[in-house]
Amino acid sequence: MQESRTGRQLTLRHGSHEVVVVELGAALRSYTVRERAVIDGFAAQDLITAGRGQILVPWPNRIRDGRYRWEGQELQLPLTEPAAGNALHGLLRWLSWRVVEESDSRAVLEVQLWPQPGYPFHLHVGVEYTLGDGGLEVAVTARNLGAIAAPYGFGQHPYVTAGTAAVDEAVLTVPARTRLITDERGLPVAAEPVAGTAYDLRAPRAVGALRLDTPFGDLDRDKDGRAVVRLAHPSGAVGTDVWLGPGADYVQLYTGDTLPPGERRRAIAVEPMTCPPDAFRSGTGLVALAPGARHTIHWGITPWGE
Repeated sequence: MQESRTGRQLTLRHGSHEVVVVELGAALRSYTVRERAVIDGFAAQDLITAGRGQILVPWPNRIRDGRYRWEGQELQLPLTEPAAGNALHGLLRWLSWRVVEESDSRAVLEVQLWPQPGYPFHLHVGVEYTLGDGGLEVAVTARNLGAIAAPYGFGQHPYVTAGTAAVDEAVLTVPARTRLITDERGLPVAAEPVAGTAYDLRAPRAVGALRLDTPFGDLDRDKDGRAVVRLAHPSGAVGTDVWLGPGADYVQLYTGDTLPPGERRRAIAVEPMTCPPDAFRSGTGLVALAPGARHTIHWGITPWGE
């Protein structure tokens, strides 16, 4: 048996549902219901690629040139997407998280983000994965341990499937009234209403040839305050919902067109986010986490039609 490249493998079960979470980055590795894959994850012995299941803290998505200004100080982050000149997806993806609690259907992991060049702030971050009748619920909490306010944003990066071989056949619903137009570096340059455009996915529609690496905002919510992105099999018999709780005001959708051959358009990344790309520079949706303050976001995955 090959050695795991992602540390401890924490298996959660509830009825026919099974989830695996890993120690590396506290990433969501797999989710299955009976024989059906709910997410397109990775094997225990694999490297994590394309952000699969990873937690994106203290910022999701991209920061232009990795450079931003905070309370009068100019700060420079490492360029982790060097080809595009961006700082990508935060600082916690490749850290070993400590397992705090583990039971049949629940796992809690935590990590400290220490002050460092480009992000001189001290955070404690914890994630709680709970598997129940409604599927998987994820709660991520950040607490500022430092003496100064810290810029903060959250995202996570699951690739969702609905039982189709390619996403072209799947039926997608996104309750968003606005999309952000991005440049060749994946950074927002404008916002526009989706009405009358190819990006109006408020009514169920086959993905077809639509290419997405697109942030959406102005999300409509149900009576429980959740915004629900749905990916369904064309038969309507099965599907997967990703719900975003209050405070997760943006969602990035990515159809995987730039992934290696064999991985492209196999699933759709549905990424709940508290802020859009480049929020450290624009300030849009950015949280100023005060000393001692906590910030919690809930999101989850609900498979249906078993």
